[in-house]
Amino acid sequence: MPEPRLWQLTAGSAVLGLALAAGAVTTAGPWDSGQRKAERSWAAAQEGTGGAHHEPGAPGPQRPTPAPSAAGVLTALASPRGAAPGDLVPRLVPLLNDPGLGPLRSASVVDATTGKRLYGAGDTTPMTPASTIKIATAVAALTALGPDHRIATTVVAGKDARRITLVGGGDATLDRARLRALAAGTARALRDRGVTTVRLAYDTSLYQGPVTHRIGPNDNLAPVVPLMLHAGRLDNSTYGTARRSADPAFDTATAFGQLLGKAGVAVEAAPAPGRAPKGPEAVTVAKTLSAPLSALVERTLTHSDNDLAEALARQTALKTGRPASFDGAAKAVRTTLARLDVPLTGARFADGSGLDRRDQVSAALLTALLTRAADPARPALRPVLTGLPVGGFSGTLRSRFEDGSPGAGLVRAKTGTLTGVNALAGTVVTADGRLLAFAFLAGRTPSADTAQPALDRLSAALAPPR
Repeated sequence: MPEPRLWQLTAGSAVLGLALAAGAVTTAGPWDSGQRKAERSWAAAQEGTGGAHHEPGAPGPQRPTPAPSAAGVLTALASPRGAAPGDLVPRLVPLLNDPGLGPLRSASVVDATTGKRLYGAGDTTPMTPASTIKIATAVAALTALGPDHRIATTVVAGKDARRITLVGGGDATLDRARLRALAAGTARALRDRGVTTVRLAYDTSLYQGPVTHRIGPNDNLAPVVPLMLHAGRLDNSTYGTARRSADPAFDTATAFGQLLGKAGVAVEAAPAPGRAPKGPEAVTVAKTLSAPLSALVERTLTHSDNDLAEALARQTALKTGRPASFDGAAKAVRTTLARLDVPLTGARFADGSGLDRRDQVSAALLTALLTRAADPARPALRPVLTGLPVGGFSGTLRSRFEDGSPGAGLVRAKTGTLTGVNALAGTVVTADGRLLAFAFLAGRTPSADTAQPALDRLSAALAPPR
């Protein structure tokens, strides 16, 4: 009987997808790429292991120790050392008055170890957060799904396997290497059943509602669908703006069909949208899995990945039983964050990426979320900290904190940028070794060229002087 063999091949393809995903985690490594050698050595001296949790289980005695990162630092900071930071008013007020920040400003600084509010200015006032809302999206996804969750893309066949369906699961990181492996696994399973020609459909029914973001077609975000190759990018870029496909699902299915043909199974016609078969006759022929959610969160924050942020919001919606739509994701994120006892008054989550100007969060909410991520009792949230770009070194902060800024290498923060909106929220370690969480939001800013350096100076004021 052919079905048992088919299931064995399904498992084999899943294993191959896992291996490829694990390889992607190894090569991406945003959690450690920005640390200076001295900081890595210091962190390693504090604790034998560190870094965000990417795989189930702890490393065995024969496995290499994970790269030291925020987890080791946070453990070292868990015990109080020295007095709380001095009065921040004389340091921050002149910097907050910088005209480059525009007329709307709010600030929050919190001791991430104790949760004590150290400074606040309009910190409970909801403001447009731009991409700093990705912190909320990431915390909600990790809370709902856990750091080990992976997103599947599958191929499902009916009774005779002559019609197969490529099913999108919401993996915005699907790349050509993994799609090729999925096609190869599918072809092996089909040939074992004597099938060398198929009709191909693709299923995007996992998501509901509009596929186009409220901002319209844009180089910052592909149409939001659960099946996309290279996030719908039409160039070789992996992050940042890029010209996008108008129909990522069709393009992905077309590429899959071509790869299937190269693997020895011909596709009769162009792929067509359709639902995957269900019931006892439906068989999962092959599967590929994304990297663990911990790595997806880090990638989202390091590179401010809008496509991935929207995918994480929809995964949260699916987990909480809501429609995987903009509205369903917004409700799911808010409901999930409410479980963490954070200040949600006035908060609005119109999307997961922060491109929607209707988003509203307070500086106090952002620092509360960062403080929860630093809580030793919540290790599942640690990727929120380890994924933050490092000032002067990585991600969206690579070209900032220059010219000997004390924040270089010490400030880790999520950026936020829209026309007239600039924000920065993250962490910094003080001279006496305390971890602070901060959030600075500015509205009606004259330009990013003046607002961003002003925000950098604010966060750098919390770091030890050079």
